[in-house]
Amino acid sequence: MAGVAALTLVWSGAAPTVLDVATERVFPGTGANGPAPEPATDPTDLDGPTESAAPTASAEATGSAAPPERGTGRFVEAAGGSPVAGTGGPLHRYRVVVEAGVGEDPDAFAATVDATLADPRSWIASGGLRVQRVAWPEVEDFTIYLASAATSEQMCAEGGLHTAGYSSCRLPGQVIINLDRWRTAVPDYTASLDVYREYVINHEVGHEFGELHEACPGPGQPAPVMQQQTYGLVGCVANAWPYLDGRRYAGDLVP
Repeated sequence: MAGVAALTLVWSGAAPTVLDVATERVFPGTGANGPAPEPATDPTDLDGPTESAAPTASAEATGSAAPPERGTGRFVEAAGGSPVAGTGGPLHRYRVVVEAGVGEDPDAFAATVDATLADPRSWIASGGLRVQRVAWPEVEDFTIYLASAATSEQMCAEGGLHTAGYSSCRLPGQVIINLDRWRTAVPDYTASLDVYREYVINHEVGHEFGELHEACPGPGQPAPVMQQQTYGLVGCVANAWPYLDGRRYAGDLVP
């Protein structure tokens, strides 16, 4: 059993240190006493270019409260877990944590993640994998973080990805969602904030499943979920799902 009082993760500048509040046990491989994050070997794990200049989306435009630039650097895990979703293939277990001090409810964030990954249009539609959210003390295959701009930038940079505090990223075993994008999406996205949130979850988790970036197939066509929609739709129409009408929808791989 896990909950807000049971588990806290501390960002120590290398990797999150996972502490059980009751025992203060440090879990191997997740903090300063374990190896640092494995460097990303594929720059496509970054949801956008690495230039320092980035477009901005205002909180007023999305009707969302302005996100803080930085949280506490501590992460709180959502309580409980989820049923297994999917019909076959290996089970990919994930945990969901939210940086403290950013005004986001871990359980609400986890509910959105769970619903997105269990949707029949998501990655489970392949029939080749299943997903389940677990909580400490169960062992996960990857962790999904919701982190402030400053913290997410630091976390991504530790793995060799430079986001300028703007975009989300994925490192091996770590899906890092940028709080600014979660709260305000991106300019000219032409779809709701809920659609953007589903997109960014599926996009970054797609990297965890080995997917690479894809290009817009053509003006007016749905954007592949592995297109870098955060940095523009390039004539495509916003789309959050890897499977449309029961089939894998994809564009050409980006060189």
